Amino acid sequence: MKKALLLSVLTLALTLTASASKRIVVNLSQQRACAYDGASTAFCGNISTGKPGHRTPTGHYRVLEKDVDHVSSKYPEPNGGAKMHYMLRVTGSGIAMHLGYVPNYPASHGCIRMQSGFAQRMFSWAHVGVPISIIGTPPSRVSRSAFSRTYSTARSTRSRLQSPNDVLASFMGLSTHSRRTVKRSRAVRKSHTRTRRVTRTRSTRSRRERHADPLHALASR
Repeated sequence: MKKALLLSVLTLALTLTASASKRIVVNLSQQRACAYDGASTAFCGNISTGKPGHRTPTGHYRVLEKDVDHVSSKYPEPNGGAKMHYMLRVTGSGIAMHLGYVPNYPASHGCIRMQSGFAQRMFSWAHVGVPISIIGTPPSRVSRSAFSRTYSTARSTRSRLQSPNDVLASFMGLSTHSRRTVKRSRAVRKSHTRTRRVTRTRSTRSRRERHADPLHALASR
């Protein structure tokens, strides 16, 4: 009994410690939000914050409420009705993080819109009470790649996978120019191999046709 109670208390303590290490940082300047677990970055994603006249307030807050299918009671004015799925309430005055349209510029009425995929993950990861820090100054527009992923995982130094050509060139001590030469020479060899295969196939077909032709058989006697 004592062992079970001690194990329960230890598990609860570890859970609270892990929860206390979580935090969210919203960077208005970069229009990005990141989830941190201790000192490491768990994941990040693109956001769109308040436009001029409805700026997202900076400061330190906490997740006050979670609602997967929240509906705004204010916007669109005057009766509300805007859907705010995967909502994490930031302030009591209506500022929240939620799923929404994320262009390359601040476009909301003060809320922090998150892209699809990123919003779902943030909603599952965060719990009520997680600290939220909103920092920076919103720009008029941010530069983003059209092919950027919805959200990115923790930053890590990933080594680039080398192609067979790079491995061979590196082994031979060749430069970048020489690597291209190796690549071209391999392509030429492949082309010659295909040509020989086609030639063999055609010659085999012609021999078969000659043997199958009765006139050719009579003429060869």
